[in-house]
Parts: sequence; C-alpha cells; structure tokens
Amino acid sequence: MIGAVPAVLAVAFLVTALLYASVGFGGGSTYSALLALSGLDYRLLPLVSLACNIVVVTGSSIRFARAGITPWKKALVIVALGAPASFLGGLTPIKEATFLTLLGASLVLTALTMLIPVREKGAEGSGDEPTRFARFMPLTAAPLGYFAGLVGIGGGIFLAPLLHLVRWQAPRGIAATASLFILVNSLFGLAGQMLKNGPGLLGQALGAALPLLVAVVIGGQIGSLLAARLLPPKYIRWMTALLVAVVGVRLLTGI
Repeated sequence: MIGAVPAVLAVAFLVTALLYASVGFGGGSTYSALLALSGLDYRLLPLVSLACNIVVVTGSSIRFARAGITPWKKALVIVALGAPASFLGGLTPIKEATFLTLLGASLVLTALTMLIPVREKGAEGSGDEPTRFARFMPLTAAPLGYFAGLVGIGGGIFLAPLLHLVRWQAPRGIAATASLFILVNSLFGLAGQMLKNGPGLLGQALGAALPLLVAVVIGGQIGSLLAARLLPPKYIRWMTALLVAVVGVRLLTGI
C-alpha cells in the first residue's frame, strides 16, 4: 500500500518526464527506480511506471502522427513484433531481487545508450543510406519488447540507438518510431502485469500514485514543447544519462 506521495518524489518524476520527453522517450525505467528507492512494493513498480510512460509518450506519438513524421509501414512491423512479447514479459513471474537487479542494469545500459552520438534533426536530407543491417532491425523488437514488459519500461530507449546506428530512418522518423514503440509496449506490458497481479493491484497503484501521474503530464508537456528549444538535444541527453546512471548505480549497490 502506498502512503502519501512525498513532494520530492513528485518533483523527481516531473523532472524525469521533462528530460525524457525532450529527447523522445518515456522514462519508465527511471520511474521504477525512483519508486524502488522510495521503498514501494516492487510488484507495483511496473504498474505505476508503465502508466506514467503511457501518459508521457501519448502526446508525442500523436504530434508525430499529425505532422506526418511517423514511418507507419516500417514502424508498425517493429511495433507488431514487440507488443506481444511485451505482454508475455508482463505476465512472467519474477522475484524481487532479480527484478531490482535487471532494473538497475537496464538503467546503467540506458545511460550508455544515451551517450551514443545521433544525427542532428537537420540531417534529414543528408542522403545517408541505411546500412545492410537495417533490414534486421525488426528482429530486435521481440526481445526488447519482452524485457520491457518484464521490468516495466517501454523499450524505445534501447531501440532508438540501434536504429540510429544502422541509419534505419531519418532522425525524426526514428524518434516517432521509438515513441510509438514505447506507447504500445507500455499498453501491452501493463495488460500483462494486470493479468499477473490482478486488476485490484492496478487500482491501488494508480489511485495512490495520482500525484505522480499529474507530475509526468506536466513534465512531459514541458519537455516536448519547450526543453529541447532551451538547450541543444545533446546536452539534454547528457543530463538525462547522468541522472539515469546515478539512480541505476544506487539501485545496484544499495547506496
């Protein structure tokens, strides 16, 4: 049972949503880690973090779609392969120690992926051709989806760097695909978690964590509309990577 949400936790969620949304992600792994450090029952972590993910990336997914940026034909293949696996991941029973170890490791890996250089948005017409590995990217969707559902994240933060490395699509198209991947995986992962733990646990988690959902709504809107204009995207990525790394190391070491 969650007690009153501390103001500092709500602020941490707002800042996390702001940073992640400004670079096109949801922040699910960091939400889970912050909740774990606060002492929340680990069974509730994926429920809250996936719900927050959905709140953050729904707006960006809609904006990408309305702007005609989403490469639907290619993106839907990846999403269709990842979503069922995310559902299965959500259904998979996992012990607390294993869950926290995987979550901490995912945060450290997340920080590393955010340090991988990406092409700037202005490179849309640069003429870069996809590498020969680009055709194999759909094969990564299922394992990423399963891991996402298992630990309560969207998985887009791992998908996007791979797509950039193989020049799968223009940068904005990759951001739109990652956003859609996170949204659908979060929905399917949440469904799996609900079936595993029962809908009553979801009601308990969301009812008590309502201030956190409000915080990520505010942070996500600020991040997607303003933050990327105030600082160059690479600096926002570095700041986010530092935040994620600190939280991940704390979770793994118990400091």
